[in-house]
Amino acid sequence: MTRKSPGHPTDAELAILRILWDHGACTVRQVHDRLTPPQPIGYTTVLKTMQIMFEKGLVARDESRRAHLYWAQVTEEQTQQGLVRDLLERAFSGSAARMAMQALSTRKATREEIEQIRQLLDEMSKKAQ
Repeated sequence: MTRKSPGHPTDAELAILRILWDHGACTVRQVHDRLTPPQPIGYTTVLKTMQIMFEKGLVARDESRRAHLYWAQVTEEQTQQGLVRDLLERAFSGSAARMAMQALSTRKATREEIEQIRQLLDEMSKKAQ
């Protein structure tokens, strides 16, 4: 069976990926127990979502035990970069400056975040010279 390219995860898939990134390999039951959505979510819904994620290539699984073990096939950074690239193109016509300014004007940044941004801009400025 050929798997599809992972693409962008849905909100439900992203919630499951966050659990796998934070906790490592988990069974469906462990993921279900760690999910905290506004409304209760059924075990079979989590199972089906994780099966779809396997088909999409977002997760891998070990089927050697009765309770299959799942882990993320994509890193948090890869996923964030893909989502940001898509948002950058769709909403900001490819302008990283406009996207960064909008992001910074939407929510107050902490001193630590501002310092990290300055360091990143300094590094990028040095590379551009």
